[in-house]
Amino acid sequence: HAQLAEFGGGLVQAGESLRLSCVASGRIVNPDWMHWYRQAPGKQREWVAGINRDGSDANIFDNVRGRFTISRDNAKNTVYLQMNSPKPEGTGVYYCFTKRGVFDYWGQGTQVTVSS
Repeated sequence: HAQLAEFGGGLVQAGESLRLSCVASGRIVNPDWMHWYRQAPGKQREWVAGINRDGSDANIFDNVRGRFTISRDNAKNTVYLQMNSPKPEGTGVYYCFTKRGVFDYWGQGTQVTVSS
């Protein structure tokens, strides 16, 4: 059984910090690229950040670059999204995503609400 599970969402004030975690288990332990997406109410899901297996390459969405950081700990099968100074428009459900072969894997999502 393969799954991704996100943790760490909640209510945060704009300008504070929040760290999300995504734990991989089953057949998708330590996959290659892992990504964070988010979906605001009434909007399409959008990509936020991605990181390769050994952490040597990471990409961040322009709108959050300089405030959000993606990292991973392969010993814990976990990828993180450090959110510094989030903005109210960053409110939404944050999802973890990876691929293994031809299969896509999504977590169940964790709600992040940024208050102004």
